[in-house]
Amino acid sequence: MTVLPKFHTILVGIVLTAAAVALSDRVLVSLVQAPDLPMAMTLKSCLFVIGGGLLLYLLIKRRLPELLSANRPLGSDRESLLQILQSLMKMCRKDLDDHSDRVATMVVGLATLAGVRGPALRELKVGAMLRDVGNLAIPEANLGKQTRLSSKETALVRRHTQIGRDLLEQAAFSSTVIDIAHAHHERWDGFGYPRGLAGEAIPLAARIVSIVDVWGALGSDREYREAWPEARILAYLRQGAGGQFDPRLMELFLANYDRLKGSITLQQASSGARESAAFVARDGLARQSVGIHGSKVLPLTMDG
Repeated sequence: MTVLPKFHTILVGIVLTAAAVALSDRVLVSLVQAPDLPMAMTLKSCLFVIGGGLLLYLLIKRRLPELLSANRPLGSDRESLLQILQSLMKMCRKDLDDHSDRVATMVVGLATLAGVRGPALRELKVGAMLRDVGNLAIPEANLGKQTRLSSKETALVRRHTQIGRDLLEQAAFSSTVIDIAHAHHERWDGFGYPRGLAGEAIPLAARIVSIVDVWGALGSDREYREAWPEARILAYLRQGAGGQFDPRLMELFLANYDRLKGSITLQQASSGARESAAFVARDGLARQSVGIHGSKVLPLTMDG
């Protein structure tokens, strides 16, 4: 929703301003002698600028609460949509539940080391969580197939990057989130998909997610294989630097691997503490909401 000033308000403002300028010129000509007229005109212009600035300030101050109120649902709707998409992805691929959370946490850590800050870091995390949202349109039989995919099946699975891009564009997510969904399977050497981008032509956010996504995928059990040992995963990633992965980002990832992995442990502990606190709070509310009716203990109705 966009809040715009009404047309008649703008028109009235233009007319009043034009009238004030015309009348002030006549007043100055009639009151000020010719030698002093240029100075008077300059002073008048300064007063108009100051007055216009004050008027604009007052108008913005008056409309700001309305604008904030009108735009607040956009953020709320976006968060709701993010939660819905995440839930759908986890329902369709139960094996990705923990994997997705671990990847998002690790992505934030690596992006921070790479210098990403502020809102861009938040968008990168959202992109990491929704990187494979296009898989919602791919048959589960193809995603979890235990035998080698045919060329036709491979082409179908690879379409999830374009489907994800289209879906996120329609949902008005940021360009960072869209770039990640579309380009996180590109390769540094140009042999990735869907566009065959190479080097720094691949968006930085997608290059960051690519490394962590492969790390997380290889370390997770799948229907068609068991999780790889950590040493084998790190060896694979190291070997892929400069081929599949951005070599500088990979160097950063490997040099800080223990620190990055530790951030996941902290995140899991923090999440567990929040869930425990929420349970205690709910339990406390339930106890406070118990009513006595005769000799029976009847819990009162509670919303949520």
